[in-house]
Amino acid sequence: MPNKRILIIDDEPDVLQGMQIRLGANHYDTFFAADAPTAVAEARTCKPDLVILDLGLPAGGGFVVIESLKAIPSLAAVPIIVVSARDVGPNEGLSLKAGADAFLQKPVDDAQLLAVIRQSLERQAPGPKTAVR
Repeated sequence: MPNKRILIIDDEPDVLQGMQIRLGANHYDTFFAADAPTAVAEARTCKPDLVILDLGLPAGGGFVVIESLKAIPSLAAVPIIVVSARDVGPNEGLSLKAGADAFLQKPVDDAQLLAVIRQSLERQAPGPKTAVR
């Protein structure tokens, strides 16, 4: 079975590198984008199984990316996990309403991120659902 493909969208090089190391060590293939237009183009090209998205992006924010991805039929069902330094209060609700599957606040705990990734991928997978422990 091939590794799951995760598109990481963040404009901070340290965040991208850190996630690449953590996710690669857990057998995920990673792809990157640092702004909204590149994110949508990269998603069309790499066809990710999951997207990790920061809200504060140049050339359009994270909400623009969510809206754009949800409008593309082949990408509309791809789970999106928002990982942002923005205040959880208003941004979590707005992210979920826009179509994100989860919201995590930076700095994100590795174990928590990996658990949310597994849960999101399992919800997306065809066949019988199993509980994540």
